[in-house]
Amino acid sequence: MRRAGSVGEVFLAFLRLGLTSFGGPVAHLGYFRDDLVTRRRWMDDRAYADLVALCQFLPGPASSQVGFAMGLQRAGIAGALAAFAAFTLPSAVLLVAFAAGAAVIGAPIGDGILDGLKIVAVAIVAHAVWGMARTLAPDARRAGIAVVALALALLLPAAPGQLGALAMGVVAGLLLLRGADEPPGVELPPFGVPRAAAVSCLVLFAVGLVALPLLAAGTGAGVLALADAFFRSGALVFGGGHVVLPLLQAGVVQTGWVTPEAFLAGYGAAQAVPGPLFTFAAYLGAVSDVGPGGVAGAAIALVAIFLPGLLVLLGVLPFWDAVRTRPRVRAAMRGANAAVVGILGAALYTPVFTTAITGPGPLVLAVGGFVLLVAVKTPAWAVVLVGAAGGVILSLT
Repeated sequence: MRRAGSVGEVFLAFLRLGLTSFGGPVAHLGYFRDDLVTRRRWMDDRAYADLVALCQFLPGPASSQVGFAMGLQRAGIAGALAAFAAFTLPSAVLLVAFAAGAAVIGAPIGDGILDGLKIVAVAIVAHAVWGMARTLAPDARRAGIAVVALALALLLPAAPGQLGALAMGVVAGLLLLRGADEPPGVELPPFGVPRAAAVSCLVLFAVGLVALPLLAAGTGAGVLALADAFFRSGALVFGGGHVVLPLLQAGVVQTGWVTPEAFLAGYGAAQAVPGPLFTFAAYLGAVSDVGPGGVAGAAIALVAIFLPGLLVLLGVLPFWDAVRTRPRVRAAMRGANAAVVGILGAALYTPVFTTAITGPGPLVLAVGGFVLLVAVKTPAWAVVLVGAAGGVILSLT
């Protein structure tokens, strides 16, 4: 089947995102929307929100799954792998270098850059929420669904709140949005995953969950124990991002593989690099006392933590292709898409806004970044540079 783009195009687009997407998974979705939906027009807002909602329902790193699926739709399985590698490797390489003792920029300049990147994430996420709300919650019913979803996401713990908000959106869509008018969107090709391959991916996911702990216990092999710990962490978390930290801590700190001090140092470094937080696994694999350590340990941990989420995604995509155009499913997804707006709005408030906006200076910088994005149409990567420079200036004043 002929695809809309090339593998090289996908790789370069996601490499730029992998080098400039700071701020965690919700901010990443904002960067994706700004570059791939608004600027490149790979898909429209409704199709993008459908994909985001689907990935929020699945275990694994949601933003990486969205990127993988966009690469798949754009340039086939090679495009999916190119998107994943380009988005993931920059932060993974930086964290492995940190594990090896690479020098980092000292305070206050380093702290200022980090603070500026957190501040500019506020502008990126606010821009995404504003744009998606105008498209996905344009009437009273869908705006109401978004508000209820925002409340659920704020009042309940992270994963239960997000899943509860999405479930509420699905039910509300079925009850309130049947037969609602929807303008035609961009016609998209199917993801192109054969059903036999999809079933094989789901079987591999299940086998990994069951077989890896048994093999690790039976053989005593450190490589298998390392792969098992990170595979389970990737398989049992929804939404990705910071939600995975308790699982990682249980897997490597409570077992004595990584000291608490090393864990916290790596977590701090993970906050300072772009790309998915799941690449924290590369650092942990490199410093772990179990397994080969170094680059080999980092590679095992990195593959193991991302693999289950990507297997599940490939396993459900052909069935998603088959049902996503049905009227009842479209009504459910209209409700879920409105709920996505609320979930992103909740994440805009906490942790994005509450951790970044600590005074008048950061607020002014965030508003300036938002104006650059909305009024001046400045590319997100340029706003990132402005934010980093602004953070340094704030740290020196």
